[in-house]
Amino acid sequence: MRPLDRRQGRVDLAHGAGGRAMMQLIEEVFARCLDNEFLRQGDDGARLPAPGGRLVMATDAHVVSPLFFPGGDIGCLSVHGTLNDVAMMGAEPLYLSAGFILEEGFPLADLIRIVESMAAAARAAGVPVVTGDTKVVEAGKADGVFITTTGVGRLRDDADLSGAHARPGDAVLVSGPIGDHGMAIMSVREGLSFEAPIVSDTAALHGLVATLLDAAPGIRALRDPTRGGLAATLNEIARQSGVGVLIEEAAIPVRPAVAAACELLGLDPLNVACEGRLVAVCPARHEAAALAALRGHPLGREAALVGRIQADERCFVQMRTRFGGLRNVDWLAGEQLPRIC
Repeated sequence: MRPLDRRQGRVDLAHGAGGRAMMQLIEEVFARCLDNEFLRQGDDGARLPAPGGRLVMATDAHVVSPLFFPGGDIGCLSVHGTLNDVAMMGAEPLYLSAGFILEEGFPLADLIRIVESMAAAARAAGVPVVTGDTKVVEAGKADGVFITTTGVGRLRDDADLSGAHARPGDAVLVSGPIGDHGMAIMSVREGLSFEAPIVSDTAALHGLVATLLDAAPGIRALRDPTRGGLAATLNEIARQSGVGVLIEEAAIPVRPAVAAACELLGLDPLNVACEGRLVAVCPARHEAAALAALRGHPLGREAALVGRIQADERCFVQMRTRFGGLRNVDWLAGEQLPRIC
């Protein structure tokens, strides 16, 4: 067979039919870009060395639109999103799997760009994609590319993290400015431009988590505030633990361009997704060490203490505004930002 036309070629139904065309797509795109000793086995699954200890497994589906956005694309996002889910459990990510749903007619050049980005993100994280699957659907039955990734990690012996562990008096920390990812997506969709461009914060956080847990082993809970943003994350923790949360508006880091874009579009930064930030809950006695550890890492330099857990049987999340009043920070009533990750 002729090599794939990487510039002008397009995905067709034969690429998902199980024949020569499918094998060629796998070999010339996926195996070439994602190559590693486990993927090279070429079987329906990967034989992996047993890591020992407790395991964590997480899976995530990625349907972001547009596929390419300032600071990233669906490829690196699909790696970062699942690695971060594993890391938030206090685990070291070890392996990834990937499933691709491709639409007939999708440009091969864009697919290669996505897979190369995915491969670069996996290499940078030190976590290989060891197995995968590809399906092709008819034109109009999908939207270019959907990717599902699953991650397996080894849990630290000292890790016992859960949204159910928050206690009154605990500190609530965020690792950096919120809303960057969601507003990077929206700025492209809405054709907005700002003096300071808005760039997605998408990043793999397991290195930051390891640094944090080494410095402050008393951490009670970790979350990455993706869909629903900081507001949804805090409401999840409040409900799991049966507590309330009080945050300070003045303490929450938001980039000026993100704040301006939110105001222009009528959005609340608290509800906007992040893809490279974490929320940590820790006892007050560990907050200084935790904050110092976050700020000492490249992905946490702008970390901030934004609030505290408080006793509240109603499980309310509240925010003290810059004017001194209180407002409830509730769950989103609907889908504020669809197709954000």
